[in-house]
Amino acid sequence: MTKRFLTAEDVRRLGGPEILLEEGTVVTPQAAEAAATAGVRLIGPAGAYAPPLPDRGPDAARAKATLPHLPEPSTTDGIGLVVTVVGRNRPGVLAEITAALASHECDVADISQRNVGGYFHTVFTCAVPPGRDFGSVKDSLQCLGGEGDYVVRVMHESVFRFMHRV
Repeated sequence: MTKRFLTAEDVRRLGGPEILLEEGTVVTPQAAEAAATAGVRLIGPAGAYAPPLPDRGPDAARAKATLPHLPEPSTTDGIGLVVTVVGRNRPGVLAEITAALASHECDVADISQRNVGGYFHTVFTCAVPPGRDFGSVKDSLQCLGGEGDYVVRVMHESVFRFMHRV
């Protein structure tokens, strides 16, 4: 079945008080915003258009049924984080990162680092105490970087492992 898309340009072109959507039409976020701005109602087969829930992929239902032990990444639940840091090397970078990890009581389980031509790439796997809010840990770590000389990315360990399964 071919999917139809409604774009912001379509909304501007069609105009009117409402746009009738066919079954299976994908409304882009920009189209939904353009319709709201222009006061155009989007009407689907079941009534007023509502954005769909996020698509977790074709095997999401099967994965949830067969891998119920994997936690949702909303809290750390004592599992862990994968922290990746890339940037320009300078004295104190590792200290800044490990101090931030320590402030959240993270225990560094493993670390891998490479330095090449004044730049570095570091990956930490960290154990985090149960009950910590994943979002706050992630936000505080990703705010590091000082003068923009390095970038920190944080991923829940279960997401990392699920992404790299074979």
